[in-house]
Amino acid sequence: MNRAGRDGHTDWCGRDHRCGLGEHRSDEIVVDVAGRARAVLVRVRTNSGREYAEVRVRVALAPGEMAARRQLVGLLGDLRHTVTRAAIAARPRPGRAGR
Repeated sequence: MNRAGRDGHTDWCGRDHRCGLGEHRSDEIVVDVAGRARAVLVRVRTNSGREYAEVRVRVALAPGEMAARRQLVGLLGDLRHTVTRAAIAARPRPGRAGR
């Protein structure tokens, strides 16, 4: 865990207008596939100390309705898998607390 320094910010904190309302936010990490897709990740620490990854994804959809729906079904399935995998990884493992 990145502990807050004297100024209350972590080493990854953006230290500007993004910090406010009791939370710290990192600079955006952007993955851009020109004209096709874009993902933006921001690390957030709330005033309670809990940390989150905030992710926004934009993907170009096929022009046909059925193809676009298939893309959305696939995207939602992939996102569900990704979120589930991250949630499981964040869970403390028995006998490994504090490591």
